Amino acid sequence: MEAHIHASDVTGDNESRLYRKVTLRLVPFLFLCYLAAYLDRVNVGFAKLRMLEDLSFSESVYGLGAGIFFVGYVLFEVPSNLALHRVGAKWWIARIMITWGLLSGATAFVTTPTSFYVLRFLLGAAEAGFIPGVLLYLTYWYPSAWRGRITSLFLTAIPMTSVLGGPLSGWILEAMSGVGRLAGWQWLFIVEMIPSLIMGVLTIVYLDNRVADAKWLSADEKALLARRLAEDENPRSEQGNQAKDALTDLRVWLLGLIYFCIASGIYIVSFWLPTLIRNTGVANPFDVGLLAVVPYGAAAIAMVWWNARADRRRERRWSSILPCLICASGLAMAAMSSSSTPLTVTALTFAAAGASTAQAAFLTLPTALLGGTAVAVGIALVNSLGNIAGLTSTALVGLAADVTGSPLAGFYVVGAILSLGSLLILLLPARSVNR
Repeated sequence: MEAHIHASDVTGDNESRLYRKVTLRLVPFLFLCYLAAYLDRVNVGFAKLRMLEDLSFSESVYGLGAGIFFVGYVLFEVPSNLALHRVGAKWWIARIMITWGLLSGATAFVTTPTSFYVLRFLLGAAEAGFIPGVLLYLTYWYPSAWRGRITSLFLTAIPMTSVLGGPLSGWILEAMSGVGRLAGWQWLFIVEMIPSLIMGVLTIVYLDNRVADAKWLSADEKALLARRLAEDENPRSEQGNQAKDALTDLRVWLLGLIYFCIASGIYIVSFWLPTLIRNTGVANPFDVGLLAVVPYGAAAIAMVWWNARADRRRERRWSSILPCLICASGLAMAAMSSSSTPLTVTALTFAAAGASTAQAAFLTLPTALLGGTAVAVGIALVNSLGNIAGLTSTALVGLAADVTGSPLAGFYVVGAILSLGSLLILLLPARSVNR
């Protein structure tokens, strides 16, 4: 029989055991949801290896199409998070996953730049609110002292998407090409929408909206979790807890600008890593996928270790700054070593590890500044502003590729943007964020 923790028997070990129980219940499932989400978002990077030639798309068309996803994403981010806060996490997350799965699958049938742009926009609108929604959902269960490691565990889905999805995507491109008179890149979108649809349906059955709804917790366990959350809320309540507090707080807009800088590095790596590896002379898509495992595997390990360290030390600023600088250095190294496969993979390892680790460390900061409804709006607003980088960074590199014949000039620019972001983090008051 499963042991329950009683209010009269609260110790450090018992409390840690309770949070491990919560983590084992929630995080693996949310991880799988995000794995499916991110696979649907970035599989266009692998599809590009064949799609552009089949459809006669230029690099600029691809760059704009990959980036226009974020126009819809940004426009619907804040409304989506408010809807989640009101109607319940499991219903809204399920809605998000099912609609984005169907739209991602429909990308298999684009024939013109316009149809590509429209579906990418709709995919962004459908997915809007998923990441900030899950981050908001985690604040219903965990106090700030746990959020760095929990956020990083959830966000390991980003690098793990490429660890698992890279070889899978490469295999689909080759093995299914011509099946049913469809190209391999078309099967890529069709096959990889299936996990999103499955996880969307399971979300309704599996997730609980809040601690009070969890039948797998005893009354005493629920009381302990509620008490820890209440204790954690007090410092944040001084910062304001209404939606308007997030919209008028200059620190939230500063956080959005910083996240824009970090996200620029994240999306450059996500959308261009397969192309950079291929350009070193690796022609087979499956081999490209296998090599992509190296940087993303390192990123998954780095982000979990680094953010657990940040939780223990209660240090958030430098835990975000240093990975930004590592990512910037990795991008510059990738640009300089573009003809060597080993050097390029090494450089991309630094870039991917830095980007993923910086993202996980940074995303604990908005919840440290805001409470109440303002958390829902603040997280969504920061995520919206940051994800504008998905449009600008991919379009920038695509334009650089068409103008100069190489995307590498854009990598230097994004490295500079990341360096700027690391300086802006120093403007955040350590007393407020190091919790």
